[in-house]
Amino acid sequence: MSALTLNKAIEAGRHAHQPGEGNMISQYLIFSLGGELFGVGTLRVREIIEWGNLTTVPMMPAFMRGVINLRGAVVPVIDLNARFGRARTEVSRRTCIVILEVQADEDTFVLGVIVDAVSAVRQIERSQIEPPPSFGTRIRADFIDGMAKVNSGFAILLNLGMVLSIDELSDLQTFDSADAHAPA
Repeated sequence: MSALTLNKAIEAGRHAHQPGEGNMISQYLIFSLGGELFGVGTLRVREIIEWGNLTTVPMMPAFMRGVINLRGAVVPVIDLNARFGRARTEVSRRTCIVILEVQADEDTFVLGVIVDAVSAVRQIERSQIEPPPSFGTRIRADFIDGMAKVNSGFAILLNLGMVLSIDELSDLQTFDSADAHAPA
């Protein structure tokens, strides 16, 4: 599925009306990373872009791959594999960057995360989401909101507030402030 098609599906999902008060259906962007499926709520997804033109920044945490210029805005890009304590993501022709809006206190940050491939936008009912396993996962349990059945397997639904914690967001804010005050 192309990034353009997925971006349209995400936008349509933001405006879709779900009939009935008790109907708890959410849309998730499903992507692969390190051979596993993950999902994030589409309300946090701004867009999906192709891999390219990443500028590395010295002295940043290992999971911080660099920054991109997104229509004139400097957007930090995080390697989720490295954030999970794994090896850096190997770039392939399907590698893309998911642009997210992350809330921290009263501020909203825009940042990108590198994923191996984006596969679909899925509607998932709350009743289809299982609690995170207490052990046996390859990432920290507090990074997981739940597990959703997708096709013949499961997708790990990420808790972006924990994956991109306040401490890391503060580092990003410091980086952004330094960039804004740098001489031209």
